[in-house]
Amino acid sequence: MKTGGRLIVDALEANGVERIFCVPGESYLAVLDALHDSPISTIVCRQEGGAAMMADCEGRLTGRPGICFVTRGPGATNASAGVHIARQDSNPMILFIGQIARGIREREAFQEVDYKRFFGDIAKWVVEIDDARRIPELVTRAFAVATSGRPGPVVIALPEDMLTDEVEAPAPLPFTPVETRPGDAEMAALQSLLEQAERPFVILGGTRWSETAVGQMCAALERWSLPVGCSFRRQALCDQLHASYAGDVGIGVNPKLGKYIRESDLVLLVGCRFGEMPSSDYTLLKSPYPDQKLVHVYPDPHELGRVYRPTVAINATPAAFAEAFSATSPARTPAWANRTEQLHQDYLEWSTPPASGPGKVLMGPIMAHLETVLAEDAIICNGAGNFATWMHRFHRHRRYGTQSAPTSGTMGYGLPAGVAAKHLDPQREVIVWAGDGDFLMHGQEFATAVQYGLPIVVVILNNGIYGTIRMHQERDYPGRVSGTDLTNPDFAAYARAFGGHGETVNETADFAPAFERARKSGKPAIIEVKLDPEAITPTRTLSQIREGK
Repeated sequence: MKTGGRLIVDALEANGVERIFCVPGESYLAVLDALHDSPISTIVCRQEGGAAMMADCEGRLTGRPGICFVTRGPGATNASAGVHIARQDSNPMILFIGQIARGIREREAFQEVDYKRFFGDIAKWVVEIDDARRIPELVTRAFAVATSGRPGPVVIALPEDMLTDEVEAPAPLPFTPVETRPGDAEMAALQSLLEQAERPFVILGGTRWSETAVGQMCAALERWSLPVGCSFRRQALCDQLHASYAGDVGIGVNPKLGKYIRESDLVLLVGCRFGEMPSSDYTLLKSPYPDQKLVHVYPDPHELGRVYRPTVAINATPAAFAEAFSATSPARTPAWANRTEQLHQDYLEWSTPPASGPGKVLMGPIMAHLETVLAEDAIICNGAGNFATWMHRFHRHRRYGTQSAPTSGTMGYGLPAGVAAKHLDPQREVIVWAGDGDFLMHGQEFATAVQYGLPIVVVILNNGIYGTIRMHQERDYPGRVSGTDLTNPDFAAYARAFGGHGETVNETADFAPAFERARKSGKPAIIEVKLDPEAITPTRTLSQIREGK
């Protein structure tokens, strides 16, 4: 006989869970009690949204569901931001919510929420467990649902009285992963289309990759001399110094690359949905009928043909497709090899940081310095805002698993992700790249980094505004500033107040020594970079945008 709380923890252990992220609540005390005697690490966070984003980051970097526990009502609704990220970014995670007792439902009891209705459109599956005897069945099913097809978030509500029930239940067994593989006919059709093509292009994205799969894919791309790009915030899917790499396909795509894709005659889309952001508002590939022949590889059949009608649809995981594609080779030297070389040279030029700009702090030299000192396996985590452009455009990812950034464009993601990434792999350097408005969305999770001794380095680009919104405001309503100015704290002092290390950069030359001191401090660190608000993008100032230049 075991309590429901104990059965939940047994099911997590059986499915290989090593850590959970949580904000405690009286609604699931029975689970917390069971975790007391479990080898699973319990990471106590400061806000449920941050905890859910940490779980998303674990799912993103490992392919295994990140686990988050929160309490009912406001705890669950706070966590919804992380659930939305996991949904849009196709990352496996499971959110457990302590729920009101079963006997008082439908009375609008204290903090009562109908989670099936609340999460119905953003979670992949929502279930409330009324019978503790079904915990092994339903929790194991949650792992299968979160990881199969298009991965995503699962929400499980746990009535608090159910968690204290003592029942007899079967021992939980781990879930069985589901892999979909391409058929011989589809691979033959792809090879035929490639041999007929004159201007092909490959776009890699999505999830369900592995380091092995990325290596297989890149080797095949080299054999075929195929030009390749990575979709928005998926740059770690290809070594960016690979001879075939042509750049990221997302917001602010290199105009030369955008032109080539529009004029291509064959696009091989592997692993990604290619939504609004990477498709440049559905202009690189027209919806529903692309101008190019399209081979779309995706693990969920419901996505194939949903937005774009493919010439060939391949229902397969990226890892399985990469394995199959690695066995192919061209019958003759591809006609497009010179174009591939030129596209890579265009990328190298595009990703070279500018040497000048407005203000006393120049981001170009700072990015150039980071490229000389960061290890190839350093993990870069960021949220959303114009500040991210500097990292996305000028940092060259060399290895798989070095990027954790929301394709859903969620602010405040970087710091929680950095905490999770450092806990996952303490030996690797973790850099959190943040804006001032972005950072304070979940700045309290710096306390979590301090509590668990996780020496991440947080770089905050402080320009005193919500930069992306100000840029759009100046473009559409020039000179009519409203709702986008910020008054910020001393971020270096903020770091020290939590017990971390703090630095302030007022001039370009200050950054390199400040960064080195932060790395050597052995503490979670914040480097505040005082950036001129005019430096809103690498190529245009706010004044130029306001004046329509």
